[in-house]
Amino acid sequence: MQLAVNIVVLASIYALIACGYVLIYRVSRVLNLAHGELMMLGAYMVLATASLFNGHPAIALAAAILLSLATGALVYIFLMRKMTGEMVLAAILTTVALGILIRGLVVLIWSAQQQYPAQALGVPNPSLVLFGAHISMWSAVLVATTVIVYAGLFAFLRFGRWGMRMRAAGQNPLLAAQRGINLHGVYALAWSLSTLTGALAGILMALDSGVTGGMPVIGLKAFPAALVGGLDSLVGALVGSLIVAAAEVLLIYYVDPLLSDVVPFLVLIAMLIVRPWGLFGTREELDRV
Repeated sequence: MQLAVNIVVLASIYALIACGYVLIYRVSRVLNLAHGELMMLGAYMVLATASLFNGHPAIALAAAILLSLATGALVYIFLMRKMTGEMVLAAILTTVALGILIRGLVVLIWSAQQQYPAQALGVPNPSLVLFGAHISMWSAVLVATTVIVYAGLFAFLRFGRWGMRMRAAGQNPLLAAQRGINLHGVYALAWSLSTLTGALAGILMALDSGVTGGMPVIGLKAFPAALVGGLDSLVGALVGSLIVAAAEVLLIYYVDPLLSDVVPFLVLIAMLIVRPWGLFGTREELDRV
């Protein structure tokens, strides 16, 4: 039972991060390789808001979430908007440069040492017992958050006005613009939501086990989960995350813990050989790439 709980927790982490990759790619066909760094930035924002709203953890967490949402919009407005209409490779390299910049700024501002936002906020992290298995409180919150985020995204993209605009822009941006859809507004919203989901994962992981400058590695490990499921599918991100997490936990438990950083990419290589466009992706999307 403990193995199953560990798989669910790890899958929730990957799924929450992977949906950010999917949101941006689905709308603008850009791979955001700075997603892990933006996730880490959200975790460090909790440290900043904790000192600003000392003694008010709920306000500090809400402020960090709002700052992450605004960060995504600002990244698009001041950086990625200039890449609209340029080669896809140029946009991808821009996100790589953004990630390097964020890593440097984080080290300069907060140092590279591990820090614990839960202590700064003064919130506990008790161990819970679920069907005989142990899970920390913040890990349980992370699993619940993943469920809520995915349910909200499915409803938003299916029934929301801006969600339908995002789908239209992703399918045919020229036609969407001709129909009066504000593409820059749609792209900014996609970047905001993507950064928000990544930041939620970063914040909850930081509250559970602390945060260091190496956190973007987790974001990089979630990238294969998005690719395994299909970069244009939220369902694929969820299923891909479960597959990658199950493979990683089982191999760590039965083979060698040192394989933890390798397993996601082994699964990705196997999927690229069998079905390069992912489980829920389409051949058409692969051709566009």
